[in-house]
Amino acid sequence: MNPLRQQISDSDWVARSLASVWHPCTQMQHHEMLPLKAISHGQGAWLMDHRGQRYLDAVSSWWVNLFGHANPRINAALKDQLDRLEHAMLAGFTHEPVVALSERLSALTGHHLGHCFYASDGASAVEIALKMSFHYWRNAGHAEKQEFVCLEGSYHGETVGALGVTDVPLFTEAYGGMCRRAHVVMSPDARQAADGETGTEVVARAIAAMRNLLERRATRIAAVIVEPLVQCAVGMAMHDADYLRQLRSLCDEYKVHFIADEIAVGCGRTGSFFACEQADVWPDLVCLSKGISGGYLPLSLVMTTDAIYQAFYHRELTRGFLHSHSYTGNPLACRAALATLDIFDEDQVIDANFQRSQWLADALEKVAAHPLVRYPRQRGMIAAFDVQPRVKEGFAQRCFAAALEQELLLRPIGTTIYWMPPYVLTEGEIADLGERTSRVLEALA
Repeated sequence: MNPLRQQISDSDWVARSLASVWHPCTQMQHHEMLPLKAISHGQGAWLMDHRGQRYLDAVSSWWVNLFGHANPRINAALKDQLDRLEHAMLAGFTHEPVVALSERLSALTGHHLGHCFYASDGASAVEIALKMSFHYWRNAGHAEKQEFVCLEGSYHGETVGALGVTDVPLFTEAYGGMCRRAHVVMSPDARQAADGETGTEVVARAIAAMRNLLERRATRIAAVIVEPLVQCAVGMAMHDADYLRQLRSLCDEYKVHFIADEIAVGCGRTGSFFACEQADVWPDLVCLSKGISGGYLPLSLVMTTDAIYQAFYHRELTRGFLHSHSYTGNPLACRAALATLDIFDEDQVIDANFQRSQWLADALEKVAAHPLVRYPRQRGMIAAFDVQPRVKEGFAQRCFAAALEQELLLRPIGTTIYWMPPYVLTEGEIADLGERTSRVLEALA
């Protein structure tokens, strides 16, 4: 270790960070009372601070880390790539990692989605998908199709275009004047069931609301965007795969694009590599980010069909998709993604996660017995429950702080506590995750 680093304490790093770093999704004044931890290193599912304190990363560091921190196989791939090519512009050039990654991802869709367009973060991928749909209809002679549809409580990013299809007031209220707002329709969130109503009936109501809108506005609507199976940022709202099947049929019937935002729910998170696989449907455009690089480097992409690609394939420059990022298709990020796909194949991760998700279900069942817990739910490697605290205000911050006392990283969404851990937890670590969470609930009670 660098001797200089040994001389700098955890509190020194925290003080310097608070003085110079503007942290994301944070009211900085809260850190006058709430803990900020300076992380020194990570190993597997654990993060360590400069004091040697460790924390079980139950949220995959904002849902990105799939195979543990400092994974030796991803490390080795990146070290090899560093000696070959660190970056080259993708306009007028190409390289092996971006080609290999595109081919492998296309194969995972059975070549239904055969064209990949790259960016660096999830919101950028959403912007690309929206622009691609918007421009497609213009090229196809339907320039009037300029509107979009999202679901109640949807979150698709915080750039201006992505905010237009986001329905979380915390993120949209301050910037609403900058956004082109989408139509917002009922979510199929199963928690909305009335007394005696089933999840299937909630789906039927949500589909009816979507059909009603499309009957009135389809000639003006370019696309519908949804997070398949789980709407994450609204509190892990889960719905049945049948909603996706019926939505796919509606989009075909009314000739609008179906955009699947799989940024958080893709890469095996819900039990299949792509969440849409569980409905046996493919969208017109799919957005990937977060876990695709194993949590190592910024990388996002949009996959689409040959029909959409061909609408841009023309001698006229203005008919092309004129969008770019300086680090599009970065070789290091693509190599990290290829190493991530290698682990999926070599370790048969999708199959292995069926057992791991059962361990998660067992832990959730025990936590759900706590009197504060409501609506325990799970989809693959995502488990969540709502809490009924005596005081709702500041619950997420109190829970975060209480979890750190239990050597646990939790980041509640409102009064929803969720687990979204890396795919490397052992049975013992998952049981430990449940026990630590129960102790957090006791502290909050």
